[in-house]
Amino acid sequence: MNRRVAEEGLRRQYGLGVGKMMDTQIRKHILADDLPTFATKLTAAAADARMAGVMMPVMSNSGSGNQGITCTMPVVACAIRMQSDDEKLARALMMSHLTSIHIKHHLGRLSAHCGAMVAATASACGIALLLGGGLRDMERTVRNMVGNVSGMICDGAKSSCALKVATAVSAGIQAVLLALNGTVVPGNEGIVDDDIEACIANLGRLGSTGMKEADRVILDIMLHKS
Repeated sequence: MNRRVAEEGLRRQYGLGVGKMMDTQIRKHILADDLPTFATKLTAAAADARMAGVMMPVMSNSGSGNQGITCTMPVVACAIRMQSDDEKLARALMMSHLTSIHIKHHLGRLSAHCGAMVAATASACGIALLLGGGLRDMERTVRNMVGNVSGMICDGAKSSCALKVATAVSAGIQAVLLALNGTVVPGNEGIVDDDIEACIANLGRLGSTGMKEADRVILDIMLHKS
């Protein structure tokens, strides 16, 4: 379902056309047609189409279509390139969706924290599974994401959500590749913690408590535009 929306986003110009632009640059040999670019392109294209109001259904996650897209398409893209069988893909998708739900539980229903970051973190865990990684690799992936793009804000549903999705997916793939190499942000840095559940709780606290004032400021800016 989500792949069909991504393919539609590549066929026509929707919104900012982030995914379509990447596809064009691949054809011009300016961007490489590697796994990270392929995953980012497909996911952004689906977000482009959805935010432009395309009349096609998407599979959501935690009540969000964009989060559903971001949980799904990077994993699908990896499975395509790795030629993974249906069972491996299903397990990776399940890992992605459940990880996103678990992290999202700490953030609550509404937050000024961008859910694309959470969904991309989750899809990176699904990718870790497809690339032969285990639980420790997924934990390192989450910590790498929390140490990188945890401050991404949500300022409404709009065309530029596709840009945030692209940024988050790209960061997620970087996080998982570092994790599979044994590299992880140390637990004594910033809001990252060696304990993975404490690390997730810290992210949740940032989004649910720390960003309350940010939410009010964002809303005030949006309401007072000329």
